[in-house]
Amino acid sequence: MEQIIIRTGTKKDLKAAFTRVEELAEYEKAAGEVSTSLKTYERDFEAGWFELLIAETKTGENLGIMIYYNTFSTWKGRMLFLEDFVVAEKARRKGVGEKLWAELVQVAKQKKCTLIKWQVLDWNEPARLFYKKHGAELEPGWENGKLFL
Repeated sequence: MEQIIIRTGTKKDLKAAFTRVEELAEYEKAAGEVSTSLKTYERDFEAGWFELLIAETKTGENLGIMIYYNTFSTWKGRMLFLEDFVVAEKARRKGVGEKLWAELVQVAKQKKCTLIKWQVLDWNEPARLFYKKHGAELEPGWENGKLFL
């Protein structure tokens, strides 16, 4: 695989990011649950609701994305929430995820965050192993809550 470049995403990367999120939804057997759109991504990115990290080749081929945002823990202080982390299937196990993860950790440190949080499905063993390999704790006993408006 040619050189992997990790960079901060821009508005021009939103289409690739949206495509990767749709791929993730298919992988998670939830393709029909994506109710947002590229237009929503563009609006909310411009408004600062989320940030992107992009993994690509020197020729600009998208290999993966991370979508994250700032949030706050009343117990721990500043944190980043990693909403989506997707590596293109053909780029998996080639160091792309490692490079994206390392960059996200650097972003969190630059922002003086005390932690990064995310969710992982209990059946997604490759992802669970990746996070554990990097010293992450997967919290048993917590259930996700949500309220659709």
